[in-house]
Amino acid sequence: MTTRLFKRLPYGKSDFRDIILSGYAYIDKTQFIEELENEDNPNHFFIRPRKFGKSTFLTTLRSYYDINTKDGFEQIFGNLYIGKHPTPERNSYAIMEFDFSGLNTADEQRFQKTFVNKIRTTVKRFLEAYKNIIPNAEYLIRQVGAEKDPDIDILDFAFDAASANGIKIYVIIDEYDHFANDLIAMGTLKGKDFYKTMVAANGMVRDFYERIKTATKDSVVYRTFITGISPVMLDDLTSGYNIAKILTLNPKYNEMLGFTQAEVEALMAETGVDPALINVDMETYYNGYRFHKDGENRVYNPSMILYFFGQILDMGKSPENIIDPNLHTDYGRLQRLAKNDRNRETLLQIIREGSIVSEILEKFPIDMIDDDSYFISLLFYMGMLTVDEQYQFQLKLRIPNYSIRVQYWEYLAKYILTTSPDITVKSRPLQDAIYALAMEGDVQGFISYISENAFSKLSDHDLQRFDEKYIQILMLAYLFMSNIYIPMSEYEAVPGRTDIFLQRNPLYPEIRHEWVFEIKYCKASAKDSEIAKKRNEGLEQLKQYLQAYRIKDRPGLKGVLLFFTGKNKFEITEIN
Repeated sequence: MTTRLFKRLPYGKSDFRDIILSGYAYIDKTQFIEELENEDNPNHFFIRPRKFGKSTFLTTLRSYYDINTKDGFEQIFGNLYIGKHPTPERNSYAIMEFDFSGLNTADEQRFQKTFVNKIRTTVKRFLEAYKNIIPNAEYLIRQVGAEKDPDIDILDFAFDAASANGIKIYVIIDEYDHFANDLIAMGTLKGKDFYKTMVAANGMVRDFYERIKTATKDSVVYRTFITGISPVMLDDLTSGYNIAKILTLNPKYNEMLGFTQAEVEALMAETGVDPALINVDMETYYNGYRFHKDGENRVYNPSMILYFFGQILDMGKSPENIIDPNLHTDYGRLQRLAKNDRNRETLLQIIREGSIVSEILEKFPIDMIDDDSYFISLLFYMGMLTVDEQYQFQLKLRIPNYSIRVQYWEYLAKYILTTSPDITVKSRPLQDAIYALAMEGDVQGFISYISENAFSKLSDHDLQRFDEKYIQILMLAYLFMSNIYIPMSEYEAVPGRTDIFLQRNPLYPEIRHEWVFEIKYCKASAKDSEIAKKRNEGLEQLKQYLQAYRIKDRPGLKGVLLFFTGKNKFEITEIN
């Protein structure tokens, strides 16, 4: 009997060449190289959320087009689509690759210094890599190093050398907007002024992109590929760099990054992930991204799924941590962006509804990100929203998966506690109430806790928006503070969606009870007939949800109608 040898899981690996040569699993995306090369415009702009595989794809492009990797082409690409269908331009470029992460944005002087040093490092690396075809490369490298106060002109060392020796350059730019996103997230006038100084006419960043644009016209730079997470800077560069074809929302490239369901299953088979150890609905947690309404498949966030599989392979059992802790950095960015009232209201609407209707703007200037449609588009590009479906003449956007929903709830919990100082969190009593909910089937204690610590302390301003959705998000904020349950809002239970579904945390299979909460609310002044009508409506909906195929056979399932009259009076009706 032969033992099957599995490939290694490439979590944390982004260098394509190393992935292939070191025995890591690789999801073949090389058919998109052919698609890109067939585009009429050779200058491409393509963005995706953080940790979506951009760096891996860029290193794939580098390995495929680099003159210096020609001899190893068969070894690297032989088993992949593009190795079996090579294009005319393979291994025909000198690669000039920029990565603009890690720039110092403390002040303009330090930013300019680190920005130019990035360019100097890239130019030196370029000259070093192509010494075999640039006769005076050593001299030029010394000249670049001797520049005491270099500026954008240092690019000419590389461009002039390439032009003189008939070398075609492929410029690849990763994290093109990293510094811009940091400045935008500051949410301050100083941050925006700093940004405008660098990107506006005669600004250093604008000057850099104008040099790239000029080099394309001078037939030195033949191809460009630029990526990041936001389209804001591309708009503000305006004529400084207006040559790129924006491919971000093109349905043809919907699956160029991210993993389809079929690719996830292939990855499991290739790396030896045991399906029996998967204790969560992976689609609910990590899938759901679609970047155009006509995109054929939804895709998983690669980093999320690789993190999850990595734990299974490391521990040989169901993972303890379902959500990648690296996502907390995205939460911090979300919190900083939501400092103005309009953006906060937009976030609260998304949390309440789980979705929002808007158009997606292909690009927009920094001055407009506080407007609703621009802010919503920014959330889409950050991966906090994704395309659900066509809705009239716009798009319905929704939270893509549970991992992202958690970030919204983190924001919500902190927002409620900081803006409503009378609302309190008594940690021990809260944990006891949720434990009783889980193990004893006692819902009364939890609702009484929420009523005492939240509802009864709402201000007049809060009461103006007190309704079923407001009750729902307050409950979710408290439920999120415990790890006993995995709270699901708007959980699909055909027909309809539950207000709250409390799913047992897979870490605690001993939990006895799961819950479906149906929430109804009437004003204290409502007539008895209106109250009776809403109560009956809630009971009928709850009965339907408990019979939904995704829920009905779950062990220990209980349903409860929570009927609020005003902020202080509530009724609890349980259904098993």
